Amino acid sequence: MKNQKSLSFFLVLLCGMLVLVGCSQTEPPEPDEPSVIEHENWLGDISTDQAAYQPGEAVTFHLSLYEKMEKGSLVVRYQHLNDLVYEEEIPVSNKREITWEWTPNEEDFKGYMVEVSLVNKEKDEIDHLNIAVDVSSDWSKFPRYGYLADFHEMEDEEQRAVIKRLNRFHINGIQFYDWQDRHDDPLKMENGEVASTWNDIANREVSRQTVETYIDLAHEKNMKAMNYNLLFGANENYEEEGVKREWGIFKDPNQHEQDKHPLPDEWRELYLFDPSNVGWQEHIFEKEQEVFNHLAFDGWHVDQLGHRGQIWNAFGEEIELWETYPVFLENAKRALGVDLVLNAVSQYGQAEIAQSPVNFLYTETWEQPYYGDLKRIIDENWEFSNKELQTVLAAYMNYDLSHSPGQFNTPGVLFTDAVIFASGGAHIELGENMLANEYFPNKNLEIPDELNEQLITYYDFSVAYQNLLRDGVEEVEKEVYSNDISITSHIEIGSVWNFTKQKENKEILHFINFTEATSMEWKDKMGEQTEPEWIHDVPINVHSEQEVEKVWLASPDMDQGSAQELEFVQEGDQVLFTLPALKYWDMVVIEY
Repeated sequence: MKNQKSLSFFLVLLCGMLVLVGCSQTEPPEPDEPSVIEHENWLGDISTDQAAYQPGEAVTFHLSLYEKMEKGSLVVRYQHLNDLVYEEEIPVSNKREITWEWTPNEEDFKGYMVEVSLVNKEKDEIDHLNIAVDVSSDWSKFPRYGYLADFHEMEDEEQRAVIKRLNRFHINGIQFYDWQDRHDDPLKMENGEVASTWNDIANREVSRQTVETYIDLAHEKNMKAMNYNLLFGANENYEEEGVKREWGIFKDPNQHEQDKHPLPDEWRELYLFDPSNVGWQEHIFEKEQEVFNHLAFDGWHVDQLGHRGQIWNAFGEEIELWETYPVFLENAKRALGVDLVLNAVSQYGQAEIAQSPVNFLYTETWEQPYYGDLKRIIDENWEFSNKELQTVLAAYMNYDLSHSPGQFNTPGVLFTDAVIFASGGAHIELGENMLANEYFPNKNLEIPDELNEQLITYYDFSVAYQNLLRDGVEEVEKEVYSNDISITSHIEIGSVWNFTKQKENKEILHFINFTEATSMEWKDKMGEQTEPEWIHDVPINVHSEQEVEKVWLASPDMDQGSAQELEFVQEGDQVLFTLPALKYWDMVVIEY
């Protein structure tokens, strides 16, 4: 639910309903007058002015009320994990819009949960909203990647609405997908100037003004703008653009057939080239530099196409593409000096990419169908990068449904996000719409309102607790069980999946509820994953030989992610506590 209300609010609501029944002939209040009508929700939307902040930078909050209050105030609590950092009270009497500032301390790479309670003149809480804040000087420490895929001519307000929505999810980096003219010459120039329009690979029109405006709007929200392009692609008639055939990769050692990626007939053709070829590198780096000279992109989202089978270069030498990636990325970094990300399709070449100058690791998941595979990829990438680089997964939901109009299946999406976030990763899924397949402009599936609201809470949760989810935590073996339900360290239908991470004096226990799941395949291709029933009052036993100081719980499914302390008993080497409720995902923290 969007808001959790206290018992006092329900009493106030009941009294208000009785008053209204007895006064049904009373004229409604004037719009500009303070309202005395009781609402299910008083608080409307809450937002911050940026997706992330520099240490010491002020955060500006904006909050709307559905109605004015004659006398009331906001009690705002700024939390880091389970600790109160600061609390203040802000008057809201006779206001519909409230703006205020808060300046976190100078510590870098910290997440906060900001808990906003609306109280009446009797100081009873009558509504509540949460929002997270990320203080990070480098976006790739905790990347939250989104996308844009439509660049036709559009009104500024339409573009502002898209960026505003992404900002509410704290998206701090945006992949500009298929914005370019040609893969071998991304930026169309006319008479020394950037053309006003061009067509992308699918022959959709792209407006220079739209691209530029999106970049500017992203920067206003402290989001990075990443220019998408393949590392080895050229379109038809490429020789007219200065690209030579002998730079290509071929499907036979005698160079009779150049490797070509199949695309729909109405699209442009796409030929492939050897990423290690010096001539090709010089060409594509020069063209990418032209992009950065004219458009304010922050980096290059480099794409590949995975394993291409047996291929040869122009000298008849068999090549392995994954071996070419490190030198290509090193030379790209040296030539361009921008942020770099390279897609490892089904993990192809990821071990080599992880040793290259990329800002984080990105995996497009095709051959890893199960929930457990998502965690395994994130764990592998952490090891590949010597425990330095974060992971973003391109994991497309409800894939088979995306071929015709419909809606995303809320349980499928939330289970996948719960697994990815709990495992320490991020999920590229949000843009103008939500990703359902590899062609980002696809908009066949709509996001239900319920899912949208829950995703806001999930993304708030991922930011507020980022220091326990993906900030140098290490997985540990932990004996965790319950006498009431099945809890397993291996993922299976009919059980609650548990794994434990550790950081300093804290153990972080994750509980993901697959007791009623219909499948262990995360993609939920036909949208058939079922919503889990709440499980209440689950007794938990945890083995521990250390003296426990505190046990607390937070869940994106309860109280909008607010932390709550749990009572516990320690008997010898056993710690006993009760999970008050579990739907999709609970996180329990044991502090020593």
